[in-house]
Amino acid sequence: MAIPASPAIVAPPVDEKREEQRVIFASSLGTVFEWYDFYIYATLAPFFAALFFPAGNATAALLASFATYAAGFVVRPFGALVFGRIGDLVGRKYTFLVTIVVMGLSTAAVGVLPTYATIGMLSPAILMLLRLAQGLALGGEYGGAATYVAEHAPHEKRGLNTSFIQTTATLGFFVSLLVIGTCRLQMAEASFKSWGWRIPFLLSLVLLAVSLYIRLKLNESPMFLRMKAEGKGSKAPLRESFTEWGNLKIVILALFGATAGQGVVWYTGQFYALFFLMGTLKIDWKTSYMILAIALALGAGFFVFFGWLSDRIGRKKIMLAGCLLAAVTYFPVYKMMTHYGNPALESFAANTPITLTAVDCQIHLFPNPKTTYSECDKVQDFLSKRSLSYQTIEGESGARPITRIRDTVIEGWNEAKLSATMKSFGYPATANPADVNIPMLILLVFIQVLYVTMVYGPIAAFLVELFPTRIRYTSMSLPYHIGNGWFGGMLPLTATALVAANGNIYAGLWYPVTVAAISLVVGAIFIRETKGHQIHVL
Repeated sequence: MAIPASPAIVAPPVDEKREEQRVIFASSLGTVFEWYDFYIYATLAPFFAALFFPAGNATAALLASFATYAAGFVVRPFGALVFGRIGDLVGRKYTFLVTIVVMGLSTAAVGVLPTYATIGMLSPAILMLLRLAQGLALGGEYGGAATYVAEHAPHEKRGLNTSFIQTTATLGFFVSLLVIGTCRLQMAEASFKSWGWRIPFLLSLVLLAVSLYIRLKLNESPMFLRMKAEGKGSKAPLRESFTEWGNLKIVILALFGATAGQGVVWYTGQFYALFFLMGTLKIDWKTSYMILAIALALGAGFFVFFGWLSDRIGRKKIMLAGCLLAAVTYFPVYKMMTHYGNPALESFAANTPITLTAVDCQIHLFPNPKTTYSECDKVQDFLSKRSLSYQTIEGESGARPITRIRDTVIEGWNEAKLSATMKSFGYPATANPADVNIPMLILLVFIQVLYVTMVYGPIAAFLVELFPTRIRYTSMSLPYHIGNGWFGGMLPLTATALVAANGNIYAGLWYPVTVAAISLVVGAIFIRETKGHQIHVL
C-alpha cells in the first residue's frame, strides 16, 4: 500500500489558495470601510466644534468635539465583550456582519444630524449616542476580522496574512482623507462648512452595501467549525476569559505590554500629526492632507513587510522596537516639524516670551451656553488658538490676569490690545506657503508612520496566538480595544488638554511618550514571544 504524503510537504490545492486570498481580501476590504466610517469624524472634528457645540470659546468647543470623538473609543471594550462573546458562541462571520451594519447606519445618521443652531443641546447629545454606537460596532469588528483571517492562514504565514488586516485602519484613514479632500476641492469652502461635510458620512451607505455583499459570500472559519463539531467550544467565554487568573493575566500583560503602546503610537503618527500640521502649525488643509496622504501611501506597504518579518524573527522585538523609537524621538521629530512647517512661528516663539499670571483659569471639556468664561479663560483661549507657548505664574487671589508679551503688559482680557501687540511683534497668523518644506514634512510624518507599522503590523498575529480558539475572539478583543480605544483614542483629547493646561505646544507629546515607554518596559520583561505557537490547539 502506498504511504500518503505528509500534509506538511504537500502544496495546498488551488481552491484552498484561492479561498485564502478571498478571505484576506473580503475581510480587509470590509474592515477598511468600517475604519473609514469611524475616522471621518476625527478628520472633520474641527468643523463639529463650530456646528454641534455652543459658541463662545473655540478651545473648549474643540476639546468637546475631541471628547465626543473619544467617547466612541471609551465604549469599544464593551463592544469587544458583547460581540466577542457572540463571536465565540455563534461564529466569527455572522458577528462581524452585524458590526458592519451598525457602524454603517450610525455613521450615515451623522450625515443627516441637525446642528446645534437647529435643535440646541439635542445635537451634541445625539452625536454622542451615534459615536457610542460606532464604538460598540468597532469593538466587535476588529477581533472578528483578525481572528477570522488568522484561523484561515497557514501556520508559517500567519503574520503576513493578518498584516493585511492591519493595513485597513491606515487605508480607511487614507480613504477618509481622499473623500473629504475631494469634496472640499469640488465646492466652495463656505458650502462645505454648511452642508458639504455631510457627503462623506452619507457615502457610508454605499460602502455598507458593498461590504455586506462581499462578506455574505464568505464561509465560516474552519477552525471554529471544527471546534463546534468536536464540542470543545466555551459555554461562558466571558467568565473563562476574565475570571480565570491564567487567562486574565495574559489579557493584562497584552494590554500594558503591547496594545497600549501600539495605540498611542498609531494615533500620534497619523491623527495627531495631521492635527499638529493644521491646528498648531497653521498649514493650509490642502498641503496638510497631501503631506499625510503621501506619508501614509509610502508607509502602507510596511504593515505587510513587518507582518512578514514577524513570521521569521518574531512579533515581540519588532513591536517593542517601534515603541522605543517613538518614545525617544517624538519630541525632536515634532520640533523639526515646527522648524520645517512654520519657521516664522518657531522664530516668534523663541524671541517673544509670554507669561500669564492668573489664578482662576479652567479647562472646559464641554462648553455650555450658560457658562461664563473668566478673563483668564479668554486669554488662554486666545493664546491656545494661536499655537503660542507661554509660562503660567500663580497670581494673587482676586487679581485680574496679567499677560506679559516681551515688555508689554496687558491687564485683564483685552482682545484688541492682545491682537495689536502680537501683530506689532510679527506674529504669523498662518504658515507662509513659501516657508513650508513639504519634502521634509513628508519625511517626518513618514518616520512616524513607520513606527506605526512596526507596532501594528505584527500585533494581530501576536494577539491571536496568545489565546485558545474557544475564547480567542473575546480574549483578544478586550486588550486590543482598551489599548487602542482608551489609551490611543483618548490621545487627541488628552494631548490637547495637556497643551492647554501647560501652555506649551509640545506638552501633549508627554502622553504618548509615557505610555509607549510603559509598554516597552512591561513587554520586554513579562511578554513571551508568540511566534511558533500552534493556534489550532483548543
